[in-house]
Amino acid sequence: MTFPDGFLWGSATAAHQVEGNNIASDFWVLEHVPGSRFAEPSGDACDHYRLFREDIALLAELGFTSYRFSIEWARVEPEDGFISRAAIEHYRDVLQACHDHGIVPMVTLHHFTSPAWLTRLGGWEYAGTPERFAAYCRTVMTELGPLIPYACTINEANIAMLTRRMIADMTGTAGGAEQAPVGVARDEAGGGRDWREVGAEALRTTPDNLNLFLFTWTETGLELITRAHTEARRAIREASPSTKVGITLALQDWQAAPGGEKAADERWAEAFEFFLPAMEGDDFLGVQNYSRVVIGADGLACAHPEGAELTQMGYEFYPQALENVVRRAATAGLPVYITENGIATDDDERRAAFVRSALEGVERCLADGIDVRGYCYWSTLDNFEWLLGYGPTFGMIAVDRKTQKRTVKPSARLLGDIARRNAVADA
Repeated sequence: MTFPDGFLWGSATAAHQVEGNNIASDFWVLEHVPGSRFAEPSGDACDHYRLFREDIALLAELGFTSYRFSIEWARVEPEDGFISRAAIEHYRDVLQACHDHGIVPMVTLHHFTSPAWLTRLGGWEYAGTPERFAAYCRTVMTELGPLIPYACTINEANIAMLTRRMIADMTGTAGGAEQAPVGVARDEAGGGRDWREVGAEALRTTPDNLNLFLFTWTETGLELITRAHTEARRAIREASPSTKVGITLALQDWQAAPGGEKAADERWAEAFEFFLPAMEGDDFLGVQNYSRVVIGADGLACAHPEGAELTQMGYEFYPQALENVVRRAATAGLPVYITENGIATDDDERRAAFVRSALEGVERCLADGIDVRGYCYWSTLDNFEWLLGYGPTFGMIAVDRKTQKRTVKPSARLLGDIARRNAVADA
């Protein structure tokens, strides 16, 4: 495989999923309430907060040239207006470790979790959230900007739209947000109490204020998310003009069965075109893709093709989706970084096959003149997968959760070798 000079070869993590003990965040609280919809709490996670130096050194040893990770807002600002100097210095150390090992850091400033205090104010339905998020970004970039060449403001800014559609598919309500139930936020917590009520009580707020980023799909919430991006971009540029700024979007390869063409196009418009105005002025677009979704004539996702290979997440094994999505996303006119692409499986040979096939698609995009500048595998480590706990294994590196011992999988060596061969070719 041949890729252009300077192409970034990376892997990705998110703070809450790997660092451990993110106690000031909304998710930490909700993981521990009675009747929690989380399969298990995150706990120590992968102890990456302590072991980041070893992990970054391992990536460099394997041949990777980039590392995408998130700075945790709840650590930097654990209470409204209070900035933790210890957290700032910790992330300075993480960034410096990247540079010391020749790893280009790509930082995400919000990856699903938010400070618990923000949720008490109303979370991602609170009118002041964009300003508060921008202020946090300004603080981070004022302190650390010279060490951050690439900043993603919000991870998967469109994720609530995808969640809404998934629930609509499950319930047969193709109309989307207006007809889709809140789902996990409405399940019984035991004792006749609604899980949303229990969670709100634990966060010292009301159920109406329990507006988590992952489930913010009202028009007000979506407008606030896009405004948070544009205001954060402005703050980042003012504090660190040399930092390239973008957003990441979760993009399925929506394919139409006969009669489903209009509905498939609507899904793409909802998940991608809706965000085009907010992306005007961005330096790049982060594309995140894992599979395809086939849309039937009724406007709902169809069952997987008979005999299709499925991942641990229930996705179809379909690495070809990445090429299709990159081609469509490139119409935004921005350089593309593939900020997440991967597979949850306990069969590492299938992970290696997935990566090879996905990269062949990227290579074809490049051959056709599409401006793709990096590939980042999700994820670096077997980590905490949100509501599903530690069941799904996306990582190229296994983690023994009792000892925190890392074990490199062959797929990591495969991707690292591809990166190394291209680096030699560039030289």
